[in-house]
Amino acid sequence: MKVLIIIAVCLAFVPACMSDCSPLKRLKIKSQWEAVYGRDSVARENLGREIWSYILAKEPKMKELFARVRGDNINSDAFKAHAVRVFGGFDICVSLMNDPDTLNAELQHLHDQHDQRGIPHEYFDIFIEALNYVIPNHLEHYDEDAWEDCFQVIKNAITEGLTE
Repeated sequence: MKVLIIIAVCLAFVPACMSDCSPLKRLKIKSQWEAVYGRDSVARENLGREIWSYILAKEPKMKELFARVRGDNINSDAFKAHAVRVFGGFDICVSLMNDPDTLNAELQHLHDQHDQRGIPHEYFDIFIEALNYVIPNHLEHYDEDAWEDCFQVIKNAITEGLTE
């Protein structure tokens, strides 16, 4: 029953949040993400390293959360694999921005993962800050407003109920 209530809340929540993340903004971030992330595995690995370098410099305590994947060394194979998984999940969310029902299912899955690992919700603010810092270096016309609005859909669904 508890799961049904959570799913119902998420189903009601995501469409409401998507109002600021208009269809045009969704298409724009999908296109921009594809341009930055979709090229090849080397580009993905480099992008991940740039973003994680920013994140861990901004909040060194996060390294402790990633001890099992060598958060102390973003060049380790274990951390590179972790980065691929994180951005793979993010890629799925961006790809599903026009499919709210499937997006809700993915966001519920990500919420459960982050909740089980005790990831504080404020770390998602650092994540979007890192995206806003790194991605513009790879694009000619980065739309920060579109990213902010659409990332809030992802962030709010994942962080709802996570530790403060």
